[in-house]
Amino acid sequence: MKKAIAVIDIGMTNKKIAIYDEELNLLALKKRLFEPVMVDGVEAHDLAGMEAWFFATLKAFSVCFDIKAIAVCTHGATFVCTDDEGNPVVPCFYYTHEPGPEFHKRFYAMAGRPEELQAITGTPNLSAMINPAKGLFFAKEKCPEEFASATRVLPFPQYWGMRLTGKAGVEGTYIGCHTYLYDWKKDRYSSVADKLGITEKLPFPLHDSWDILGTLLPEVAEKTGLSTTTIVTMGIHDSNASLLPYLSKGYGTEFVINSTGTWCVLMHPQEKFEFAEDELGKVVFFNRSAYNKPVKTAIFLGGKEYEVWTEAIGKARAAASGASAGAAVGGTGAEAPGPGDETELYNSILRDASEFILPEIVPGSGQFPGSQARAIEATNVYNYSSIEKGESAPAFLSVPARAAAILNLSLVFQTIVALQRTGLKTGQRIYTEGGFRNNAAYNALLATALPDNPVFLTDMSEATSFGAALTALAALRSETPSELAGLFEINGAQAEPLQGLKGLEEYGKHWLSLI
Repeated sequence: MKKAIAVIDIGMTNKKIAIYDEELNLLALKKRLFEPVMVDGVEAHDLAGMEAWFFATLKAFSVCFDIKAIAVCTHGATFVCTDDEGNPVVPCFYYTHEPGPEFHKRFYAMAGRPEELQAITGTPNLSAMINPAKGLFFAKEKCPEEFASATRVLPFPQYWGMRLTGKAGVEGTYIGCHTYLYDWKKDRYSSVADKLGITEKLPFPLHDSWDILGTLLPEVAEKTGLSTTTIVTMGIHDSNASLLPYLSKGYGTEFVINSTGTWCVLMHPQEKFEFAEDELGKVVFFNRSAYNKPVKTAIFLGGKEYEVWTEAIGKARAAASGASAGAAVGGTGAEAPGPGDETELYNSILRDASEFILPEIVPGSGQFPGSQARAIEATNVYNYSSIEKGESAPAFLSVPARAAAILNLSLVFQTIVALQRTGLKTGQRIYTEGGFRNNAAYNALLATALPDNPVFLTDMSEATSFGAALTALAALRSETPSELAGLFEINGAQAEPLQGLKGLEEYGKHWLSLI
């Protein structure tokens, strides 16, 4: 039976288990969606359902593969309050829940001024509960007795590690991801953790992502069909897992990763942790890489914007044609123009400069926290909420190819602002990973707008899982990921700019002025 590595890859949308061999080739992949459970009207993660599926899927894979190691990578902004055995004692609320302005006022009255916290923890003021300290504060207010009973507060990857091994630990990538919980300057848990009363409940010290947390508990081994000698690594934050192969190959600081999915995460490795004075208060922050180095980061909900607006395009066309929304848009959400028509389509939009799609679908989540999602056609403004309800919509929304092109322009300009906030310099490469690799027009527009920065589309189809698998293999071999760099190459085609495009810069300036 072939020796293998399993990765439990927990995205906000898809939950996956990926199987790799010892040469880091992807052998098998299963994925599933999980609906939230509702707790007093608030969405929470179905931890029990996810666990049952993970164990059953691992058991199915154990028939074909001799799984020697497991690594866990997860989306950010999620912690679980548990007892000593790792059993959740507080619901694991979705970070997308927005408790309202009074909640945020109470949080900062407790925690301190946002700009001061950003300078110390590398974390900006994000909406909803995208700052995990806010999620913990929410849990403390909503479930005070349960919160007080918790003996451990575990980052999401390490929660799953404890469910697998019975051991608690922590590593740098997750605790250093816009949490407000770690003080970069003192290299310890922050004053916010102290004020929440959780410092002693957080594991310490920080470990490397490829350190071994433990081996499978006997009861977990029985449920999964795996050996009790199967090792489990410390775990890793998903965006940092995508970044790890580049750092392991020695790419240094002369590149930016454009990791695209529900979130678009723009990551630029840096030599030191430092904000320019005019950056405080903006949606830019520092991640902590797997090598415990600063990574200047900017985020926006690009995949969510694409998904929501694509659905609106489908509904608008369906309403205009009398067809169902699904029949109208198929699997992509828009009809692609033919090769000879694409430049003329974009030139028509740029020349008229009267049709725009503006962020943000989730207010406060990206680079324009004061902006409300809307479409503009000539002098008419259509709020997304009105479009969603079917009350009103711009005419262009019912023309899929045109609407998709206008949406691509919006996504490109959001990307450019995020890239600028990570400190992109002339000549530095941009690597697009994730779902937007398949959006040829988006990448061509990005290459057109940034002629001095080569845009590459990587060949990593499951970048986060691959990075996590790299940590598991490093643990198995008692090596670092850098020592395994010879096992893989990072290849990808360079995106070619759209030839003959006129007015892109002027349209972009107009788009920004409307925001």
